[in-house]
Amino acid sequence: MPSKITPRDKDYSKWYLDIVQEAGLAEASGVRGCMVIKPHGYAIWENIQASLDRMFKDTGHVNAYFPLFIPKSFLAREEEMAEGFAKECAVVTHHRLKAVPGQGLIVDPDSKLEEELIVRPTSETIIWNTYKNWIQSYRDLPLLINQWANVVRWEMRTRLFLRTAEFLWQEGHTAHATQAEAEEETRRILDVYRTFAEDWMAMPVLCGPKSDGQKFPGAVYTVCIEAMMQDKKALQAGTSHFLGQNFSKAFDVKFQSNEGKLEYPWATSWGVSTRLIGALIMSHSDDQGLVLPPRLAPIHVVIVPIYRKEEERKSVVDACHELAQAIRSHDIGAWLNRNPLIVKVDDRDQHQPGFKFNEWETRGVPVRVELGPRDLAAKACVLARRDLPGKEAKLMGIPLAEAPARIFDWLKAMQSDLLEKARRFRTANSFHVETYDDFKKKIDEPGGFIWAHWDGSRETENKIAADTMATIRCIPFDRSKDPGKCMVTGKPSEARVVFAKAY
Repeated sequence: MPSKITPRDKDYSKWYLDIVQEAGLAEASGVRGCMVIKPHGYAIWENIQASLDRMFKDTGHVNAYFPLFIPKSFLAREEEMAEGFAKECAVVTHHRLKAVPGQGLIVDPDSKLEEELIVRPTSETIIWNTYKNWIQSYRDLPLLINQWANVVRWEMRTRLFLRTAEFLWQEGHTAHATQAEAEEETRRILDVYRTFAEDWMAMPVLCGPKSDGQKFPGAVYTVCIEAMMQDKKALQAGTSHFLGQNFSKAFDVKFQSNEGKLEYPWATSWGVSTRLIGALIMSHSDDQGLVLPPRLAPIHVVIVPIYRKEEERKSVVDACHELAQAIRSHDIGAWLNRNPLIVKVDDRDQHQPGFKFNEWETRGVPVRVELGPRDLAAKACVLARRDLPGKEAKLMGIPLAEAPARIFDWLKAMQSDLLEKARRFRTANSFHVETYDDFKKKIDEPGGFIWAHWDGSRETENKIAADTMATIRCIPFDRSKDPGKCMVTGKPSEARVVFAKAY
């Protein structure tokens, strides 16, 4: 069956949108710039959410929920944040409609709010206004809060999952008695994100600070994880911010220290969003459709019964369900972070096996099992692995009794193989340059991560972005200390930073 998906090397942007559509992940909605996340896409998000939520709780965090609406005056209290988000805010000015004969529904002019409300672009301001009531003493600290929510940032140009006016995310907001504790928290969460990206998403990332020009508005500094997509562009996959005392001072939050002094607590915030689904698509998928790392797949195994005669149906379908139960009973809970192994038997009569193979391949199910009368007579089955090409993808004649263990071995192997494949791709598309001319050539062709010397100034950073559309993605923690000269100005540079074009 021919693929409905545009090849990557023909039109990468169309390939991405085709996968989102054909894999049943999301679609545009009746609201400009907003998306409908379809069940298969939302199931991926639920797996991301469940896995990260467990990691947050294992590091001492708890969940809460804060209002969607934020008084405009709250946002204005932190000047850098107000400036950074001003152009992206959706604003509520009235609180009701009214029906007018001949005009239909109109905004009731008498319902104008005394103070406009901002639809949550991020929650630091409303949360720190709340923390004023929660934090009185050093005994109240640290305060380690996370929330799962939606946010709105008004975007002019949108792309499903990667950039939409409304998206889903988690945002952590913590308060600490000392600067050292807050900075330790900032790095701890970054390591949680790195572990999740690499161990769960099978997506290698660079870790390190953002430049001042790329940091979060209102932060003292931002650290991030950056990944390379298959078109060699960078994608910011997660950020953790050390906020210093900016927000505690803006909202006059003080606590009595152990020594009896009134002090301002130190803050962090951090988050990842549904753009991680876009990252999954662009890290691993191929021209046949979605490829999902097994630890995040909504369905791990699909079993397709194959029969030609109606009298064969019952015995084959019954055997498929018996095998499904045997696979579910195989103990791999710890590997899935206590999430269940999901096995589906596709016993729909209205579709032929070839249609089913294509559908589940497009949707990225890691392992497919084929079972027909001949297999049943031989007490065996056929296994197919989603990420392998052609004949390599299939194993014939696998004994039914061995199938659950073999499938689990395949799931583990696929998870690690996807990570290694992505690492090799990133290495092959990372380059060191010395001159600005060489940089400008390489950033367009072949593209990728360009390691170059930079003088540390905002002026030079802005010039490079204006000239090439490339930005400093990360100043990696593990970069080698090789002093040199800035490729643009010739001024001293202590070590290279990573530039790329980005989403």
